Amino acid sequence: MDSKYPLLIKQMLSKSSIMSFTQEIVSNPNVRLSYQEFTGRLGRLANSLTARGISEKMRVGVMDWDTHRYLEYFFAIPMIGAVLHTINVRLSPKQVLYTINHAQPDLIIVHQDFMPLIEEIKSEFECEIVIIPIGYGEKYEDWISGSSTSFNFPEFDENRTATLFYTTGTTGEPKGVSYSHRQLVLHTLGLLAGFGAFSGNSGLHRDDVYMPLTPLFHVHGWGFPYAATMLGLRQVYPNRYDPETILRLIDSEAVTFSHCVPTVLSMLLDHPNSKKVNLSRWKVIIGGSALSKSLLSRASKLGIRLHTAYGMSETCPFLTVADLSSTDPDTQSQTGFPGPLVDLRVVTPDMHDVPNDGKSTGEIVVKAPWLTKGYMGNPDASKDLWRNEYLHTGDVGYIRENGSLQVTDRLKDVIKTGGEWISSLTLENIASAYSGIEEVAAIGMPNEKWGERAVLVAKLMNNAEPDLVRQDLMRKFREHVESGEISKWAIPNHIFFVEQLPKTSVGKLDKKAIRKNVLTLKDTSNDR
Repeated sequence: MDSKYPLLIKQMLSKSSIMSFTQEIVSNPNVRLSYQEFTGRLGRLANSLTARGISEKMRVGVMDWDTHRYLEYFFAIPMIGAVLHTINVRLSPKQVLYTINHAQPDLIIVHQDFMPLIEEIKSEFECEIVIIPIGYGEKYEDWISGSSTSFNFPEFDENRTATLFYTTGTTGEPKGVSYSHRQLVLHTLGLLAGFGAFSGNSGLHRDDVYMPLTPLFHVHGWGFPYAATMLGLRQVYPNRYDPETILRLIDSEAVTFSHCVPTVLSMLLDHPNSKKVNLSRWKVIIGGSALSKSLLSRASKLGIRLHTAYGMSETCPFLTVADLSSTDPDTQSQTGFPGPLVDLRVVTPDMHDVPNDGKSTGEIVVKAPWLTKGYMGNPDASKDLWRNEYLHTGDVGYIRENGSLQVTDRLKDVIKTGGEWISSLTLENIASAYSGIEEVAAIGMPNEKWGERAVLVAKLMNNAEPDLVRQDLMRKFREHVESGEISKWAIPNHIFFVEQLPKTSVGKLDKKAIRKNVLTLKDTSNDR
């Protein structure tokens, strides 16, 4: 008897339509699908793609908003044996062109909002690509409606590539990151085990209502759409990220679980309707950037339960999560405990483990069965990513005695001044606790005497007085020096106030752009 059971994405659907008989997949503005209808639409999309010549191992790109269609792409495209290329629509036209030419998709499904971009760059495509324009969704329905709901999704090697996307750093071209069916299934199981292991109503459970607030082109929406579908949850997809619409959906659809970068949550809390809707049942996972004390405080006042999770594009992304049952602010903002099957270490440059004493820092290196094997077509960068049999995150941190990780900085963002290493995240946490600061970045800038000195760049809250905020911040930093929490070298040399802090395409602070902008700024501080 053949007992093989390959870990394929289609296996994650084996029970969801039965377990979720009464649940819906809701997509703004007016789509409501049962799970049975959803699985039928996967067959329609699969038949429509094969009718356009797409077969196993071919690549299909998508440029669309976060709707039910994207969930269909997540499943149907890999399930026919093709590779799903989720194109980052927030990149510059030049970068989008680079990722398309590097990935060489055979077909791209394009929402009308992104057709002008395709028209701008298609003359520079380096391979023949079929473009499927779907209008504002109506042409997608026309395209798949004539196809049968029945499709015999094949079985194949679980190590076949399922997805491909591009991660952007502060230097160089975007790098291609891919994942196999096996890796995505194991990541989904790890995510469910890691987020379901906490007491009470914390974590992710079958009675939750899920709405992603991380762009679905970014690391599969952090993997949660696969997990939510495997559990058969009620799901809500917001389309474009409009704060008024998102708040309305949270209220009307009784959303209980989301995830996002701090910028998105701050955008929602800034909207006047955030005070008018019930957010007390909402659990939000914060990733991508550190969870500041000020954001945690603002959210808590509205009853929102925030906790931190940690990962990166190269790790699919789940690595750690804070204790989701805790209501202690310090615990909620911890980077957290490694998930199941995650081998996480903090090491010296020669790969020796530092003590788990809550203060000895080193680089975070990891192993897990779902980590990317390297960057597509970039052996040098892949070799640098994987050294001594571990994936090197480029993050600095420490492990507490109880095993909880704390990321203290990116290696490239550590401020090296006066022979000491200063954590930019520590300075940002001190500054963000001040009520007049909405958002802040700490960076190191060249200094002839000290090598680098710390500089703060901040966005003020409405009606905050810059000179008063600057004076109070400097006083707070001196207090932290006196208490021994930071050295005197960590006190910022300058504090600049700006209207906006530049972000990357996925909403993280763009410190490269911030450093460049600082060169044009002036303030009233004195060099020390």
